[in-house]
Amino acid sequence: MQADMKQASDAAPDHVGAWLDSLKGERQLARLTVEHYGRDLRELSALAQEAGVAIPALNHFHIRKFAAQLHAHGANARSIARKLSAWRSYFRWLSEHNLVGANPVDGIKPPKRGKPLPKALSADDAVRVVAEKRPGDAGDGAAQLCNRAMFELLYSSGLRVSELVGLDLHYAREGDYVSAGWLDLAEREVHVTGKGNKARSVPVGEHAIAALQAWLAVRGSLQKGDPHALFLSERGGRMSPRVVQLRLKAHARALGLPVDVHPHMLRHSFASHVLQSSGDLRAVQEMLGHASISATQVYTALDFQRLAQVYDAAHPRAKKKPG
Repeated sequence: MQADMKQASDAAPDHVGAWLDSLKGERQLARLTVEHYGRDLRELSALAQEAGVAIPALNHFHIRKFAAQLHAHGANARSIARKLSAWRSYFRWLSEHNLVGANPVDGIKPPKRGKPLPKALSADDAVRVVAEKRPGDAGDGAAQLCNRAMFELLYSSGLRVSELVGLDLHYAREGDYVSAGWLDLAEREVHVTGKGNKARSVPVGEHAIAALQAWLAVRGSLQKGDPHALFLSERGGRMSPRVVQLRLKAHARALGLPVDVHPHMLRHSFASHVLQSSGDLRAVQEMLGHASISATQVYTALDFQRLAQVYDAAHPRAKKKPG
C-alpha cells in the first residue's frame, strides 16, 4: 500500500498522498479500499496529464470527458461508478482544505448499467424440457399429462405463467364471471389478457395441441371445483403459478439440466427461438404482448450473443491460440 501511496503522491505530490493518509487514519478505511482509491487517483492523474491539465484545475467538462473515455475503452458501469466516487471523495477533501473551489465530479453520473439479458434455453434443451418424460415416469397419469400440456403451451406460445393458469377451457360469461383467457382448439390458438389489461391471441403449435388433447381426455377425472379452469391441480381446483413453477423446476432437474428452469425461461426461449428463425421482431412483440418494441429488442442481443458463441466455437480463425 505504501508503494500505491507513493505512486499516487508522485502524480500530485501536494495532495493525493495526504488524502490517502486521511482515508487510512481518519476514516479507518480498509487497506484494500485505500489501495483501490490510490489506483483510481493514478488513473485520474494519467487522464489529466494526457489532457494537459493539473488535477486541481480539472473542471466538470474534463471529468465528463474522462468518464466517456473510460466507457469507450471498455470499462463497465460499475467500474466507472467506483472511480467517479473516488474522484468525488478526493475533490471533496480538497474543497474542505480550501485547495479547490467547486467539486467538478458533483452531478456526473456513470453510464446506466445494462440490464442482464434474459436467460433462455438452447433449442435442444427447451425441447427436452417440454417433450421428455422424467426418468422412471410412465407419463400417462393425469398430473403428468397436465404437466406436459402446460410446459408445451408455455414454450409453444410464450405465455406468462399467470396467463397460463388463467386460461379457461372455453370463453365463458356467467354473471360477474368473464374469462380472462381461453383455449380455442378449433382455431389452434389461445386468447389471453396480459399486462395492462392488453388482450392478444397467440398461435398454438401442433405438439402443444397434441399434449392439450391428451390432457383434456383425462381432465374430467380431476375436475372438482372450478368448471372453467383449463389446468387443474391434483385437488381439482385451478392450477396456481407456484405449483407450475415447482413442477417445472422438479421436471427439469430430474432430466439433469444444469440450470434452474422456471416458466419465464420458457417464455424467453420461445421469443429467442422464434426470432432466430424468423427475424421478425414485430411479430415476436405481438405474440409476447409487449406494449413497446424496446422491451422485445433485448432478444436481438440474446440472439446475437448466441450467434457469437457459435462463431467462437466453430470458426477456425476465432479460436484462441493455446498458451
